[in-house]
Amino acid sequence: MKEFKIFSLMLIPMPSQYVVYLEEVDGTRLIPIWIGVNEGNAIVYKLQDEKLPRPMTHDLLANIVETLEMRVEKVTVSELKDNTYYAVIDMWNGKQKFEIDSRPSDAIALAVRTESPIYVSQAVLDKCPVIRKPISDDEVEDFKKEIQELRPEDFFKDSQGSS
Repeated sequence: MKEFKIFSLMLIPMPSQYVVYLEEVDGTRLIPIWIGVNEGNAIVYKLQDEKLPRPMTHDLLANIVETLEMRVEKVTVSELKDNTYYAVIDMWNGKQKFEIDSRPSDAIALAVRTESPIYVSQAVLDKCPVIRKPISDDEVEDFKKEIQELRPEDFFKDSQGSS
């Protein structure tokens, strides 16, 4: 199981869906998950820290969790079957652990409200398409600086001791 975070959300106007891209923490892999427009809006509103006059469904759920003195320990995108992702919400009340079946969109919307980590199981990583996140401008600049500082003998460091 590896930890992921939200990399971006993309609205697809027709057929009115979002794609949430999860980014591997300390890695380069991206996982695209298609979600409904309502769940996408719920995630976007929270990420943009928009205050609505009344709680949305995921806000209500987070309020219930807090009121019942429970904690969302993590959410996990746990399975990929027939091109459908499944998730589990791990909760704790101080005495007992609960695993709640969930859609990934709802689990992620709750995770952003409770500041809980998001994980992806190895089973999902083995089945889902491999997408690598694009390299950033900062990474390109860092690489250019490293290249400028290299000397010819730096390329042969490992092979010098092995003869």
